[in-house]
Amino acid sequence: MGFLLNQLFQFVRLLNSDKGTNQIAAGIACGFVLGMTPAFSLQTVVIFVLLFFFRVQIGAAFLSAVFFAIPAFVLDPVFDRVGRQILEIDGLHPLLTQLYHLPIVPMTRFYNSVVMGAGVVSLILTPLIFVAARILIVKYRAVVVSRLEKFKFIKVMKSTTVYQWYLKYENLKG
Repeated sequence: MGFLLNQLFQFVRLLNSDKGTNQIAAGIACGFVLGMTPAFSLQTVVIFVLLFFFRVQIGAAFLSAVFFAIPAFVLDPVFDRVGRQILEIDGLHPLLTQLYHLPIVPMTRFYNSVVMGAGVVSLILTPLIFVAARILIVKYRAVVVSRLEKFKFIKVMKSTTVYQWYLKYENLKG
């Protein structure tokens, strides 16, 4: 629970900073895929590799993965229906049979209707999640952060020496 709260506080601090919106939105989109697809599969390993290989906000990815995992359980019947329809396409049977006999591909568990449906739905919706997250981050920064900056309490806190030390520490830390 402490790890999740720490990630939440860091995410809020990240939203309030002036860091890149694309990295945060990409982290949310990766977290969407992590949350929607079943855990402990090859898909999660690929997403983790992408998280560490590209400049993606890892905290945003982990927090959004937890957030999106909750609706994923509710959407399992939808994923099952979508996956079953894809797996029952007669033209795909030879391809799916070949994929099943490859060395690593069966670890994706693509033959499971829920996994197939969740994978297809998450891949289709990921660009939309990225764009929506980017728009929401920009609006949040324009509306909420600008309003918070106007509060007297915030202005007083920023003028203290403790806050100045904190800023120096953050700049040194990177």
